[in-house]
Order: sequence, then C-alpha cells, then structure tokens
Amino acid sequence: MIQEELVGLGIETFKIALILALPSLLVGMFLGLAVSIFQATTQINESTLSFIPKVIGIIIVIVLTMPWMMNEMQDFTIRMFNMIPTFMQ
Repeated sequence: MIQEELVGLGIETFKIALILALPSLLVGMFLGLAVSIFQATTQINESTLSFIPKVIGIIIVIVLTMPWMMNEMQDFTIRMFNMIPTFMQ
C-alpha cells in the first residue's frame, strides 16, 4: 500500500514539474523557431540574435506565470506534508 502511494507521489511530482516548466519551454521553442525562420530568410547568422529574444521571452513568461506557479507548488507541498503521517505507519 505504501509503495503504491510513493509511486503515485513520484508520478505526481514529475507531472507538476512538467506542467510548471511547460510555459517557459513552449515560449522558448516558438521564439527560437521564429528567429530561425527570420535568420533563414534574411541570411543573418548572428548567434546573439537567437539568444536574446528567447531569454527576454522566457523572463516575461516566468514573471507573468509566477503567481500561478507559486500556487501550484504551494498546493503540492501542502498535499505532500499532509501525506507524511500515512508514510509513518
């Protein structure tokens, strides 16, 4: 019984990590694609041109989604601490 709950907790941990990382990863991917298309059409091969927009976009997304991320992490942490007594048996 305890092993099943621990496995479920591990799966839930990976789900939460994926859900929290997804907005930043998607923005980085789409900005990278847009900059790559721009570089291919204009034939500009500047390495900083692909780096700066991704960093700025990811910072903006993290700032905008920070309250939601904090609520998700706080809810998960509270659930984990509430599950501690079930693992002490």
